[in-house]
Amino acid sequence: VQLQASGGGLVQAGGSLTLSCAASARTFSNYAMGWFRQAPGKEREFVAGISWSGGMTLYPDSVKGRFSISRDNAKNTVYLQMNSLKPEDTAVYYCAAARARMSPSTYEYEYDTWGQGTQVTVSS
Repeated sequence: VQLQASGGGLVQAGGSLTLSCAASARTFSNYAMGWFRQAPGKEREFVAGISWSGGMTLYPDSVKGRFSISRDNAKNTVYLQMNSLKPEDTAVYYCAAARARMSPSTYEYEYDTWGQGTQVTVSS
């Protein structure tokens, strides 16, 4: 499977962005998906995860209430809606597939396939 992330850009603090991640595989609906981010000089961190059906989602406290992950299995696409963006949300955002899992995980090692990343920059 190949993942193609898009939708990043420059936005002012308080603004919103929606990221998309298109998957090439027909089996997309069989496994969990996640979003991670990596800021300059920092380790990659978990941002959001969603189960195969979309019925279960996970978020760290840092984005809970502001970010929302969703998926459209008919379009082989997962989305990350980001609201009330803060300068500390600035990072390269990656989508990832956990093809051995139906439920999302917060652990990076559970995700075996990664997209190329899309830059999100939030100005103050």
